[in-house]
Amino acid sequence: MQWDIVVIFFIYGLAFFSMGIALALETMRAPRLAERRVLRPLAVFGLLHGMHEWIEILLLQGIWLGVPFPEQINWLRYALLVLSFIPLIYFGLLMLIGPERGYEFPLLILMGMLGLYAIVLLSVIRLRPDLLLSPADTLARYFLAVPGGILAGLGLRKRAQQVEIEGRVIIARRFRWAALGFGLYGVTQIFVGPIDMFPANVINSAVFVSFAGFPVQLVRAGMAALVTVNLIQAIQVVDREREEQLMSAQQERLEALEQVRKDLEEREALRRELLRHTVIAQEEERGRIARELHDETAQFLTALSLNLATLKNLIPDEPQTREMIDDLQSQTRQMSKGIYRLVHDLRPAQLDDLGLVPALQFLAEEEYKLAGLQVEMKVDGQRQRLDPLVETVLFRVAQEALTNVIRHAQCEQATLKLAFAAEQITLQVRDKGVGIDQEIAQAPERGWGLEGMRERVESVAGQLQISSPVSGGTLVEVIVPLNGSQQ
Repeated sequence: MQWDIVVIFFIYGLAFFSMGIALALETMRAPRLAERRVLRPLAVFGLLHGMHEWIEILLLQGIWLGVPFPEQINWLRYALLVLSFIPLIYFGLLMLIGPERGYEFPLLILMGMLGLYAIVLLSVIRLRPDLLLSPADTLARYFLAVPGGILAGLGLRKRAQQVEIEGRVIIARRFRWAALGFGLYGVTQIFVGPIDMFPANVINSAVFVSFAGFPVQLVRAGMAALVTVNLIQAIQVVDREREEQLMSAQQERLEALEQVRKDLEEREALRRELLRHTVIAQEEERGRIARELHDETAQFLTALSLNLATLKNLIPDEPQTREMIDDLQSQTRQMSKGIYRLVHDLRPAQLDDLGLVPALQFLAEEEYKLAGLQVEMKVDGQRQRLDPLVETVLFRVAQEALTNVIRHAQCEQATLKLAFAAEQITLQVRDKGVGIDQEIAQAPERGWGLEGMRERVESVAGQLQISSPVSGGTLVEVIVPLNGSQQ
């Protein structure tokens, strides 16, 4: 029987101590059982009351072995008993009144209960000075333990109703079982140790044993286990809720990032489409101006030249007049050549009529040769017509790159390479000059410059790379995916 009661006290203390540790850990996180300031008193109760029960085991062993411990150990047990019930009462009051109404009112009620306990204890000691520790223990259970357990049970029952409204049915069920455990635990505190004081001399632990056949501490240990198991299971449910919330938050974050990525892709696609339309509009405007110059201005100059020739045959043979007409004819021919070059620069006819390769060959062999630049052109792969926009972009990039060679490279030779592949076409313009100079490349007089080249290439979903190889000079490389752009 002695070892049975030791086991009961050990389980009793272990249950409440485990509950205290679990709740203390819960308050260190974002608590979802209740607010931190509500859970902390219950955690303190569990830790203190668990230690009280283990000191009880120590004192019982001293009695059984005939080696009693110092009286200070017994006073420590009593102090832990009283101190443990104070946070239990405070917890119950907070749960019933609600922390949203403040913490002062529950604290005032607690102070009143402690004051009443102290007054009754001093009165009993004054009447029975021969009794000291026993009535203190008994009255602590009457005035603190019984209301503390009942208040905690009622508070947990109220919290169960709240979380059930929130749809957290499992936690509500656990709270109700824990509330039942605290309520019965509080009721069993009326069965105190037998002493010569009413009502302890009538209702006590000895009467309970004689009636039930087992010590009342077994019921308390069972209620402690009931409370602890259900509160820990409630914490586990809350942990699962946290995990679900975390997964949900991560999923929402991933969805938000995915949406941002899609928005960026849509904006990039819109930007490329805008660039595409801009390039197309530019080339269409160039073509329109070129046609107007060719069809109107060039014809007007041709007619003017013919009229001057006719005039020359009609007027008398005067040297001064003929010299003036010859000068006008010479100026007319120069204007015609200038307009022809302007029309070709605006929109080369070879590009529309013959395609990219012939247009580049004409560019290399005719135009830049006259400018003093020797361009070696190479074509790899099977030649084919491409989308007009792709051909225009590649032609303009080659034109700008070769112009930059004349302006900045300080060399007279360049290589123009065009490589056709199954999935892409590559254009390379390379020289052996002084290399790339960013300040010169971005100077306003360069026209649309590197950024213009890059925007044109991006309009056809291509890539532009400009570098200075170790061997020297500058390499301009354009890679454009075909994506069915062949014709």
